[in-house]
Amino acid sequence: MPGDGQVYLKIGDVARLVGISPSAIRAWGNLGLTRPRRTTSRYRLYTEDDVRLLKKARYLRQVRGLNAAAIVQMLKQQGAIQPAAGATTALGVRLRRLRTQRGRSLAEVAKAAGISTGFLSAIERSQMSASVGTLRRLARYYRTNILDFFDATELNTRLVRPAKRKVLEAGPGVRMELLAWGNKVMEPHLFRIQPNAGSGESYAHEGEEFLFVLRGELKIALDHEEYHLKRGDSFYFESATPHHWKNPGRTETWLLWVNTPPTF
Repeated sequence: MPGDGQVYLKIGDVARLVGISPSAIRAWGNLGLTRPRRTTSRYRLYTEDDVRLLKKARYLRQVRGLNAAAIVQMLKQQGAIQPAAGATTALGVRLRRLRTQRGRSLAEVAKAAGISTGFLSAIERSQMSASVGTLRRLARYYRTNILDFFDATELNTRLVRPAKRKVLEAGPGVRMELLAWGNKVMEPHLFRIQPNAGSGESYAHEGEEFLFVLRGELKIALDHEEYHLKRGDSFYFESATPHHWKNPGRTETWLLWVNTPPTF
């Protein structure tokens, strides 16, 4: 923070230096490209490293035509973005622990999950994130569920403040925030899905699901039927039906997504 010898810039200054809007900078921050500090008044403060990353992201978008999620993933692979000591790091640690506790090799687990050994290794080292479909297959292999990847072991009270939610980054541009945990019949999430991001391949499991579109839009396919949901729409289906989904819009989609029983 100010006083530590670092030069900090306000979001308006960064916008002028990079040549993009403040709203675009905030959107990049939601994807993990930047991690601005906060003043006591909650104003964002950026470093020169943040400016360099934003300039590189702007170049990749304008010259290479990559979408935001792909850019962030590329920069993570290149080591330009270091994983935060949070959800993605914790996920990699837990997956590695599950594998070693069961005495399985990377090659064994990767084959069972239908992914490459190198990709699984990168997930465990928190260098890459896995799609919801991949996480589901890993959970099935370990005979657990994705809920366990949240580290939702602490006692849950009736009230969960936004800052206390359990967060899981489920592939590029997909953020799952657990809204309640413990001995529950339902498993409610807030899904935040960036444009063009989605579940990846189809997946299925036991139970039933309900979702409500809070913001943006969503395309969800069940078997050979596709539905285009928009703000205010709700959707209900049996989880055993193979399904996959994607945000087809230009803005972030927010979904209230409830699974029952909590076997997601």
